[in-house]
Amino acid sequence: MNPIAPATAPTSRAKNKTVAAWLAFLGGPLGLHRFYLYGLGDWLGWLLPIPTALGIYGIERVQQLGQDDQLSWILIPMLGFTIAGCALRAILYGLMDKQAWNAHFNPGAASDAPAGGTRWTTIFAIALSLMFGATVLMASIAYSFQHYFEYQVQEARKISQ
Repeated sequence: MNPIAPATAPTSRAKNKTVAAWLAFLGGPLGLHRFYLYGLGDWLGWLLPIPTALGIYGIERVQQLGQDDQLSWILIPMLGFTIAGCALRAILYGLMDKQAWNAHFNPGAASDAPAGGTRWTTIFAIALSLMFGATVLMASIAYSFQHYFEYQVQEARKISQ
């Protein structure tokens, strides 16, 4: 040990690609993957629950006020797009190359460190994220457009009468 060399700070734990993919898929709308990768100081992680909460509020409005509530037409897709975006982020994390993952999220580790490796559980996270994210995205788009066009038809009827 060289007494002249500066003491190195303890390194943080390696960020695991599989854990990040599952957190993005399961807890992404709450920002859990952002907190895991970037820490509690990540402002985007703190912003992610806002559209999630607004979307849940939109669902509650539909249950209380019915399908004709126009504000829910905007709020519910916010939840769907947030879920779909987090599912996409899980897919991107899972498909990231080991060397690129370690270079970006584990800069102090070797480029072939096992934390950036792809496992079967990573593949399952990718597959489920693809299926669930695409379903939620298409449902959100269909819900928004259906209600928008129904509203346009109603307004056209009012004008024609």
